Amino acid sequence: MNSSTSVKLASIALAVAGLASAPASMAATATGSLAVSAAVLSTCVVVSTPLVFGNYTLATVDATGLISVTCTPDITSYNVALGSGTGTGATTSARKLTSATSSDTLTYSLYRDSGRTQNWGDVPNVDTAASANATTTVGAVKSFTVFGRVAAGQASATGSYLDTVQINVNY
Repeated sequence: MNSSTSVKLASIALAVAGLASAPASMAATATGSLAVSAAVLSTCVVVSTPLVFGNYTLATVDATGLISVTCTPDITSYNVALGSGTGTGATTSARKLTSATSSDTLTYSLYRDSGRTQNWGDVPNVDTAASANATTTVGAVKSFTVFGRVAAGQASATGSYLDTVQINVNY
């Protein structure tokens, strides 16, 4: 064995001896806690499908839409109110679709019943829909059908007409 090999072997032996004499590492665990909380607020969520009358040719046009209301379990009764819409001069009994290109309007009505005799407005317990009268109930979701009508014989300019009606759930 040459002196270079002896030095290398001695270095390796010292390194191994150093490892053997090193203090053993110990595994440790630190603990803590994570606080988790939530607050369920008393609330309702409203979702609707569009009410689309389609083409108007001076004859009466009927259409329906759907309002779905989901409330937290503590809310057991409420009223669904529909505003007058954004059309100039609109009321809850005579809403106005407005032309996209002019100031022309097309009058329409919204009802709570399929016979289209019960106006749907915004006066609680008068012309609103009560949660007890939902047409469909699935779990916590209650659905209300909106029955719409554009009356015959309205002389409005050709084109597209739009309106937006506010839905308010009063609980």
